[in-house]
Amino acid sequence: MSGDLNGLIKAQAYGLGFDLVGLTTLGPVDTATANDEWLARGFAGDMEYLHRGAGKRRDTTLPFAGAVSAIVVGLDYGGRAPPGPVARYARGDDYHDVMERKLGELHEWIEAAVGHDVAGKPYVDTGPILERDLARRAGLGWFGKNTNLIHPKLGSFFFIGALLIDLDVAADPPFEADRCGTCTRCIEACPTEALVEPRVLDANRCISYLTIEAKGEIPEEFRQSTGSLIYGCDICQDVCPWNVRFAREPKVPEFAPRTVLASNDARTIAQTILAMNDDQFREAFKGSPMKRAKLRGLKRNAAVVLGNIG
Repeated sequence: MSGDLNGLIKAQAYGLGFDLVGLTTLGPVDTATANDEWLARGFAGDMEYLHRGAGKRRDTTLPFAGAVSAIVVGLDYGGRAPPGPVARYARGDDYHDVMERKLGELHEWIEAAVGHDVAGKPYVDTGPILERDLARRAGLGWFGKNTNLIHPKLGSFFFIGALLIDLDVAADPPFEADRCGTCTRCIEACPTEALVEPRVLDANRCISYLTIEAKGEIPEEFRQSTGSLIYGCDICQDVCPWNVRFAREPKVPEFAPRTVLASNDARTIAQTILAMNDDQFREAFKGSPMKRAKLRGLKRNAAVVLGNIG
């Protein structure tokens, strides 16, 4: 039944709209030591939550007691959409909500399929789980030099989620190959030199971190390099040959740009944000991942962008 269930789960997950599905067992994390070293080097910036959850991130059996397997999924968000001042992933509805809803439906289907309760919990960037590591173990891709997971027929413009369950299922083989070869386009393209070595990102220098997670002022040394980017950055993905070849057109309705971002014009969006009050912000960005930066963070970013573009 375990082997048959693997195929049935995948078929159902694809039916729910996921683009990638793989199953794996839980246990010690292959990249735990590398993650600890990354934290020790101070590359997490002010993201203290990464330090607090470091212990549980070393073993995927720890975050959800009793779990023995993970169903790992990928959902494409449209790398062929035009580049713009807001990273593609953040232009529509919050991916956490979309992914968790779909994983919840998959969980309900599994319980109906096996005929009994199955304890489970979805994770979409929402707990002490290294989803990227689970995804590689489940066969969904390899770690690119830009630190993103890359699938050989999809590129890297996809969200990763995992459903941890207390049910034994047949595991898929891990993705062992490294298909980046000698390519270093992502490292060379980063305007702030945030990729300090292959597969090592210094968040303190990363435009995504500086425009989303960082709470204070953007350091002066990075302001000009931020260019016209108001929220997030896709540069290291845009230059990746796997995305140049395999990135797809947007297809998920929930990820279509909301009205305030429809122009995809840095000046228009920056001026709109600077003119917003709190109520207008809540209305414009209801259900958006951009709420994470709060209005003061978006206004900070908008001011930097207008200073850059004149």
